[in-house]
Amino acid sequence: MSGQRQKRGWGESFLVYRNPKVVSMLFLGFSAGLPILLVFGTLSAWLRVEGVDKTTIGFVSWVALAYGFKFLWSPLIDRAPIPVLGKALGQRRSWMLVAQLGVIYGLVSMASSDPTGHLAATVLFAVITAFSSATQDISIDAWRIEAIGEDYQGAMAGAYQLGYRLGMIVAGGGAFSLAHFYSWPMAYLFMAAFMLVGPLMVMLIAEPEHPPLSAADSKQPALLRLKRWFVGAVLNPFREFFQRQGLFALVILAFIMVYRISDITLGVMANPFYIDMGYSELEIGLVTKTVGPFVTIAGALAGGVLVMRYGKMRMLLLGAVLVVVTNLLFAWLATQEAELLWLILVVGADNLAAGIATTTFVAYLSALTNKAYTATQYALFSSIMLLLAKFVAGFSGLVVDATSYPVFFVYAAALGIPSILLILVLIKQEQQRRPEEVVEA
Repeated sequence: MSGQRQKRGWGESFLVYRNPKVVSMLFLGFSAGLPILLVFGTLSAWLRVEGVDKTTIGFVSWVALAYGFKFLWSPLIDRAPIPVLGKALGQRRSWMLVAQLGVIYGLVSMASSDPTGHLAATVLFAVITAFSSATQDISIDAWRIEAIGEDYQGAMAGAYQLGYRLGMIVAGGGAFSLAHFYSWPMAYLFMAAFMLVGPLMVMLIAEPEHPPLSAADSKQPALLRLKRWFVGAVLNPFREFFQRQGLFALVILAFIMVYRISDITLGVMANPFYIDMGYSELEIGLVTKTVGPFVTIAGALAGGVLVMRYGKMRMLLLGAVLVVVTNLLFAWLATQEAELLWLILVVGADNLAAGIATTTFVAYLSALTNKAYTATQYALFSSIMLLLAKFVAGFSGLVVDATSYPVFFVYAAALGIPSILLILVLIKQEQQRRPEEVVEA
């Protein structure tokens, strides 16, 4: 069908999840989803239980900025092979394995630290974990995009989010439950053990085919080789994106920058909020880190099907609106007594919105990349998505201390309005570029 997207039936849309490469994303997503809460939301809860003040917790959340700066070393992962291991496993798989071993080391070290007496050491090991986790994300994203065609990227994103949320369930509800019955250090040791799923999966998947990238002649002087590497690996991926999109690339990057500010800002103070409300660690773990993520999984899978059925732009808009609306529910919850039912309903609605929004957003970012520079360009997009959001989120504790939880949650919801406006601009641009088609890109 020339110039027009073929609309699939519901049955065919669901069968996309049977593809073996789509199934592989389930396990890789688990390996990617496990570490992030352990340096973000779960870590915030651990620190709050230990008596660390909310302002400090907010600043500690800047550890997660490693995910926002990963574009700085993504060219290395795109171009530089790991000696010996790279030949044995391939470019993507070897980097995945090294990163996963780094995460395991960081988690074991965090388990051995004392956040009360030596907070700096805990933060240092959290930085190592976050850096290794971000590196793993770069290589997994590159594998996901290169392993299968664009038509399957919505399903790949859905399976990835399914595994990702399962990892978050283990790192959230699992860690909270272990901390309740044993201790926080024991919880982090168990999390390091669960990370072994990643290296196991690396051994099972195949290295994807990716376009060979030109290398400098080995006879050239070292300085010239370094210059050619920098131009080819660092400048060209960014230049190619702007050449392809023109000045409208700035609008796209602005949208990517603001899309997740609302939910990331709320996420920093979510666990301290639950603790301050009077919920127990077990209740928080079971509801917000177990039941909630299962709802997110449903939203993620639904998002993959909806993207396949209706296209990315409509679902981006729906996801952005849902995130703002559900974040406002937290402002209402903050005015209520600590009733378990209200917590379940609010967290469930929030996680459903997050699942739909995130799956759609991952599919959108994947479609923006050029496969000649997969890792670098996708890392650029995901880094831009996180940089401003993580920076703004670091001030969450200050906002809560200066105002109140209800005011903070309204503030967090309002941060989502710019993304809605920019999606409308993107939809209009798509309609102008391809007026003969239904907007689906």
